[in-house]
Amino acid sequence: MGFLVMIREVSMAKAIRVVLLCVSVLWVVPKECACRSNFSRNSSSSSSSSLRPLRQRPSSVNVGALFTYDSFIGRAAKPAVKAAMDDVNADQSVLKGIKLNIIFQDSNCSGFIGTMGALQLMENKVVAAIGPQSSGIAHMISYVANELHVPLLSFGATDPTLSSLQFPYFLRTTQNDYFQMHAIADFLSYSGWRQVIAIFVDDECGRNGISVLGDVLAKKRSRISYKAAITPGADSSSIRDLLVSVNLMESRVFVVHVNPDSGLNVFSVAKSLGMMASGYVWIATDWLPTAMDSMEHVDSDTMDLLQGVVAFRHYTIESSVKRQFMARWKNLRPNDGFNSYAMYAYDSVWLVARALDVFFRENNNITFSNDPNLHKTNGSTIQLSALSVFNEGEKFMKIILGMNHTGVTGPIQFDSDRNRVNPAYEVLNLEGTAPRTVGYWSNHSGLSVVHPETLYSRPPNTSTANQRLKGIIYPGEVTKPPRGWVFPNNGKPLRIGVPNRVSYTDYVSKDKNPPGVRGYCIDVFEAAIELLPYPVPRTYILYGDGKRNPSYDNLVNEVVADNFDVAVGDITIVTNRTRYVDFTQPFIESGLVVVAPVKEAKSSPWSFLKPFTIEMWAVTGGFFLFVGAMVWILEHRFNQEFRGPPRRQLITIFWFSFSTMFFSHRENTVSSLGRFVLIIWLFVVLIINSSYTASLTSILTIRQLTSRIEGIDSLVTSNEPIGVQDGTFARNYLINELNILPSRIVPLKDEEQYLSALQRGPNAGGVAAIVDELPYIEVLLTNSNCKFRTVGQEFTRTGWGFVCKIGFEKLTFKYIIFAPSLQLFLES
Repeated sequence: MGFLVMIREVSMAKAIRVVLLCVSVLWVVPKECACRSNFSRNSSSSSSSSLRPLRQRPSSVNVGALFTYDSFIGRAAKPAVKAAMDDVNADQSVLKGIKLNIIFQDSNCSGFIGTMGALQLMENKVVAAIGPQSSGIAHMISYVANELHVPLLSFGATDPTLSSLQFPYFLRTTQNDYFQMHAIADFLSYSGWRQVIAIFVDDECGRNGISVLGDVLAKKRSRISYKAAITPGADSSSIRDLLVSVNLMESRVFVVHVNPDSGLNVFSVAKSLGMMASGYVWIATDWLPTAMDSMEHVDSDTMDLLQGVVAFRHYTIESSVKRQFMARWKNLRPNDGFNSYAMYAYDSVWLVARALDVFFRENNNITFSNDPNLHKTNGSTIQLSALSVFNEGEKFMKIILGMNHTGVTGPIQFDSDRNRVNPAYEVLNLEGTAPRTVGYWSNHSGLSVVHPETLYSRPPNTSTANQRLKGIIYPGEVTKPPRGWVFPNNGKPLRIGVPNRVSYTDYVSKDKNPPGVRGYCIDVFEAAIELLPYPVPRTYILYGDGKRNPSYDNLVNEVVADNFDVAVGDITIVTNRTRYVDFTQPFIESGLVVVAPVKEAKSSPWSFLKPFTIEMWAVTGGFFLFVGAMVWILEHRFNQEFRGPPRRQLITIFWFSFSTMFFSHRENTVSSLGRFVLIIWLFVVLIINSSYTASLTSILTIRQLTSRIEGIDSLVTSNEPIGVQDGTFARNYLINELNILPSRIVPLKDEEQYLSALQRGPNAGGVAAIVDELPYIEVLLTNSNCKFRTVGQEFTRTGWGFVCKIGFEKLTFKYIIFAPSLQLFLES
């Protein structure tokens, strides 16, 4: 036990060296002199024979196979590997008379035993090793493969951290869990679940796979809310304790990433705890289909445990080669079911055989040599010379990576990262008496209801709108995707932050009666909560000291810091805030306006000139003269009324021009072109008269109020102080967007300070105008006795909404804020 603890604590490289030293004891002979004599003799003979180039093909080639015999994967892999060896040796077109000899070793689900088995395989001068099925063992023996240059082809190690950069002689002939985690993340996004709980076995495959899932979900603005690790070989009692703890949490979406040999215990315990009922979502990785496929018959009790579970299975293309292999399976293993790892193991043998065929056709020889470092015993009796380096291992590895052929699992080809091309998974829904295929996933098209190979000829499309699956039946025979969360059973209510305002308290303010707050915003929030089909325990927490309005930016930051779950109040939806939090749909429209003092305009005898500006009067007069001149030009040659001495003609032009204003001109037009110009001009005069009459009527009958400030533009250029409400976003907007100096901004506490500052004006310590949101200004102007009014136009468009953390699923009412019943409340 102490030795194993030491192995875990040292680095992986050191651990392998220790294991090498321990295992080499197998070659120690009783007497030191005999040992040294044998060592010298074996070393010289081995060296001389291994370095001698082969002039012809060898009669046989050794290949190792290492996996756990007594496991779901091992029981399927062993007969598949044997069948592949027999098929290769029976096929005269491959290896051409060279016998492929596969040497088996049982890893017995142990990293230490697996490493010893790998060393024993290397002693037999194998040119490649097939296996192991375990990612943990693969990590260990990949160091051995690196040192001895022997390609290691694993049909079951799916750990995404098994990198070709760290292990250049490791090759995964099955699918990488990196892609499976992307498939699960796409399914979660498709179903609308933003938080999940990961239940995984605490080993390399489990930890690293879930780590990849967390990274992928983060890119989709989702997350793993809790990682529940199961100790390898944990009993039902330990699993029960873990499931009881996660059941107290809010997420009801569980991703189970364990091993097939003990994974069904998780669902058995979950069933006994009532966690396979409606409202729960269970997603299993490929271990579950592997376990079920390996059973000759899945009994009704097992299916009863798994009702409603969604699982992912390696997808392999249907072909005649695959159908023939599956038909042979009954003869290969009549007492066990079939799973995809059997096909991957079968294809791994054929991959080595075809690569060897290419290797020999390129006139390469198989040679081994001893590592000089293994001969430096320094007086030790440990014999290491039996371990030889495959001299052509690097060249053989390159040939394997360049292979491109079709096996029972489909096209066998590797990309630049040494992953199988076109990874794909089948999405299964376990309901009734057997699994049902509801769709497929591939990195080419995402989720689809058609076979992935039919989409490879089209351009890649993984957009959200392109994702499709058939209907899924969830636990409890629920056909609609569950909400995916509940309020946790640990007594923790929803924490709602409310601004403790001192002004405009009709919108939100402190209240002595439960729930401790009141106002229009609270009423809207409560009305929205009532629309939810489930109870929401909540508590309101005031934010601010009650002496001045709190900073709303700081309130939003409290939600980001997880001090509040939700913020409710008159909170403006601003662009920079939406980068860190989510808002509900706006429940009231808002925008910034300018309020300025106004004075009543005094009556004047020149009021009749006010409907038009000076420029308008000048343009109108110019057009009158222009039209008169045009009519004179067109008429004076034919019309006696437009002829005579120059002085008379000039008087006629002026008289005719301005008399058209009142349609009282006495001169007749005789030319067709002159009449046309006159008709058009009289229509224009009619419009001018109507506009003038309407404006003059308004001026003479309505009380006229004037202000020095005409809008936001004149206010910005005035260099006079501007009042804003304390705590709102108006100050930052004026400074950052309109480039107004901070020294000009005067924060005002309440309505009394508003009115006082406006009345005093800029020369007496007040302000020239106030910039604030329209809902506040409407309340202010109702009590101002018409001394102030809005000037100019509303220069921003926004609204008020409630705040929650990004991805916070409890505020589902943010999508129904305009439901008919709530809309009636808002209108009232």
